[in-house]
Amino acid sequence: MENIAPYSQWQNLTFDPPMVMFAANRYPDGRRKDTVLNAEETGWFVWNMATFALREAVNISAMALPPEESEFDRINVTRVYSDNGAVPMVLESPCKFECRYLSTHTMRGHSSMGTVDVVFAQVETIHIDDRVILPDGRLDIAAIEPIARMGYFDYTVVRETFEMRVPGSDVDARAGLEGRAGF
Repeated sequence: MENIAPYSQWQNLTFDPPMVMFAANRYPDGRRKDTVLNAEETGWFVWNMATFALREAVNISAMALPPEESEFDRINVTRVYSDNGAVPMVLESPCKFECRYLSTHTMRGHSSMGTVDVVFAQVETIHIDDRVILPDGRLDIAAIEPIARMGYFDYTVVRETFEMRVPGSDVDARAGLEGRAGF
């Protein structure tokens, strides 16, 4: 079944090629999350950027539903399909990554809920709404207002950004072309 469960444990890993990961804790009875199973079975998943405008849909999509029910049927968003793997995406999300599944690493916790499946993927296609691209090609983060989970029931929203450059950096260093062998 198609699902759209949100993940607070999400991370970009690298850019050459772009790779990402998400972590999904297991249910109290030890069952694995549908998103993990779907990624393993289909070979694909989509990351939809969660924004302040989408916060209510994000929250509702976190409900634990039986595998035969789709979170899409409970939220007010437009379902569109990815170019790769026919995985559903949220049209209203300004940024979407189509991710090709690579592997799952399971880390055992002290309990079933403490056990986590970490899913690794390579980003194959990125969809960005033209309205959130600044003239210099960067994302207009203040306009997007992405949200992030802080823990417990707390979230934050990004409305302001600032730049800090590493002292002594040059164009090659900012592009990641220097220092590949070390820190």
